[in-house]
Amino acid sequence: MHELFAENQAFRANGRLWIEGPADRFLGIGRLELLERIQATGSISKAAKEMGMSYKKAWDLVSSMNAQARQPLVGAHAGGAHGGGATLTEAGAAAVAEFQAMQARFAQFLADETTRLYQ
Repeated sequence: MHELFAENQAFRANGRLWIEGPADRFLGIGRLELLERIQATGSISKAAKEMGMSYKKAWDLVSSMNAQARQPLVGAHAGGAHGGGATLTEAGAAAVAEFQAMQARFAQFLADETTRLYQ
Protein backbone atom coordinates (compact mmCIF):
# COMPACT_ATOMS: atom_id res chain seq x y z
CA MET A 1 0.00 0.00 0.00
CA HIS A 2 2.95 2.34 0.57
CA GLU A 3 3.03 3.06 -3.17
CA LEU A 4 -0.18 5.07 -2.68
CA PHE A 5 1.29 7.43 -0.06
CA ALA A 6 2.75 10.82 -0.86
CA GLU A 7 6.50 10.85 -0.39
CA ASN A 8 8.10 12.10 2.83
CA GLN A 9 4.94 11.54 4.89
CA ALA A 10 4.43 8.98 7.63
CA PHE A 11 1.19 7.03 7.69
CA ARG A 12 -0.09 4.69 10.39
CA ALA A 13 -3.05 2.51 11.18
CA ASN A 14 -5.24 4.06 13.86
CA GLY A 15 -8.46 3.26 15.65
CA ARG A 16 -10.37 3.09 18.91
CA LEU A 17 -11.65 0.04 20.66
CA TRP A 18 -14.89 -0.37 22.55
CA ILE A 19 -17.30 -3.13 23.48
CA GLU A 20 -20.94 -2.55 22.73
CA GLY A 21 -24.07 -4.45 23.60
CA PRO A 22 -27.38 -4.52 21.79
CA ALA A 23 -28.62 -1.28 23.38
CA ASP A 24 -25.55 0.75 24.37
CA ARG A 25 -21.78 0.92 24.55
CA PHE A 26 -20.58 -1.24 27.43
CA LEU A 27 -16.93 -0.30 27.79
CA GLY A 28 -14.49 1.96 25.98
CA ILE A 29 -11.60 4.29 26.75
CA GLY A 30 -13.72 6.93 28.52
CA ARG A 31 -15.62 4.41 30.62
CA LEU A 32 -12.37 2.65 31.45
CA GLU A 33 -10.88 5.93 32.66
CA LEU A 34 -13.99 6.60 34.74
CA LEU A 35 -13.71 3.18 36.40
CA GLU A 36 -10.00 3.70 37.06
CA ARG A 37 -10.64 7.10 38.63
CA ILE A 38 -13.49 5.74 40.77
CA GLN A 39 -11.07 3.09 41.98
CA ALA A 40 -8.41 5.71 42.75
CA THR A 41 -10.69 8.29 44.41
CA GLY A 42 -13.41 6.15 45.97
CA SER A 43 -15.99 8.52 44.53
CA ILE A 44 -18.05 8.90 41.36
CA SER A 45 -18.23 12.65 41.99
CA LYS A 46 -14.46 13.06 42.38
CA ALA A 47 -13.79 10.84 39.37
CA ALA A 48 -16.19 12.93 37.26
CA LYS A 49 -14.60 16.17 38.43
CA GLU A 50 -11.11 14.93 37.55
CA MET A 51 -12.37 14.08 34.06
CA GLY A 52 -14.18 17.39 33.56
CA MET A 53 -17.48 15.51 33.39
CA SER A 54 -20.74 16.27 35.14
CA TYR A 55 -21.73 14.01 38.03
CA LYS A 56 -24.94 13.15 36.17
CA LYS A 57 -23.03 12.02 33.08
CA ALA A 58 -20.70 9.90 35.21
CA TRP A 59 -23.62 8.40 37.11
CA ASP A 60 -25.42 7.64 33.82
CA LEU A 61 -22.30 5.84 32.50
CA VAL A 62 -21.92 3.82 35.71
CA SER A 63 -25.62 3.01 35.62
CA SER A 64 -25.37 1.86 32.01
CA MET A 65 -22.37 -0.39 32.70
CA ASN A 66 -23.98 -1.84 35.83
CA ALA A 67 -27.24 -2.54 33.99
CA GLN A 68 -25.45 -4.35 31.14
CA ALA A 69 -23.15 -6.42 33.36
CA ARG A 70 -24.04 -9.74 34.94
CA GLN A 71 -22.86 -8.23 38.25
CA PRO A 72 -22.47 -4.50 39.00
CA LEU A 73 -19.06 -3.05 38.22
CA VAL A 74 -19.40 -0.18 40.70
CA GLY A 75 -20.93 -0.25 44.15
CA ALA A 76 -22.10 3.10 45.50
CA HIS A 77 -22.59 3.91 49.15
CA ALA A 78 -25.06 6.61 50.18
CA GLY A 79 -23.81 9.71 51.97
CA GLY A 80 -24.46 10.52 55.57
CA ALA A 81 -22.43 11.15 58.69
CA HIS A 82 -19.50 9.20 57.27
CA GLY A 83 -19.95 10.43 53.71
CA GLY A 84 -20.75 8.44 50.62
CA GLY A 85 -18.48 6.80 48.17
CA ALA A 86 -18.08 4.27 45.42
CA THR A 87 -15.82 1.32 44.84
CA LEU A 88 -15.19 -1.10 42.04
CA THR A 89 -16.62 -4.50 42.71
CA GLU A 90 -14.65 -7.64 41.97
CA ALA A 91 -16.41 -7.70 38.59
CA GLY A 92 -15.45 -4.06 38.02
CA ALA A 93 -11.78 -4.73 38.77
CA ALA A 94 -11.89 -7.72 36.42
CA ALA A 95 -13.50 -5.59 33.68
CA VAL A 96 -10.74 -2.98 34.02
CA ALA A 97 -7.98 -5.61 33.83
CA GLU A 98 -9.57 -7.42 30.88
CA PHE A 99 -10.16 -4.23 28.91
CA GLN A 100 -6.62 -2.98 29.59
CA ALA A 101 -5.31 -6.30 28.24
CA MET A 102 -7.58 -6.00 25.21
CA GLN A 103 -6.30 -2.43 24.64
CA ALA A 104 -2.71 -3.69 24.70
CA ARG A 105 -3.53 -6.36 22.10
CA PHE A 106 -5.34 -3.77 19.98
CA ALA A 107 -2.35 -1.39 20.15
CA GLN A 108 -0.10 -4.25 19.00
CA PHE A 109 -2.52 -5.01 16.15
CA LEU A 110 -2.36 -1.36 15.02
CA ALA A 111 1.45 -1.37 15.23
CA ASP A 112 1.58 -4.58 13.17
CA GLU A 113 -0.78 -3.15 10.57
CA THR A 114 1.27 0.05 10.36
CA THR A 115 4.33 -2.07 9.62
CA ARG A 116 2.39 -3.92 6.91
CA LEU A 117 1.52 -0.61 5.25
CA TYR A 118 5.16 -0.27 4.24
CA GLN A 119 5.84 -3.86 3.14
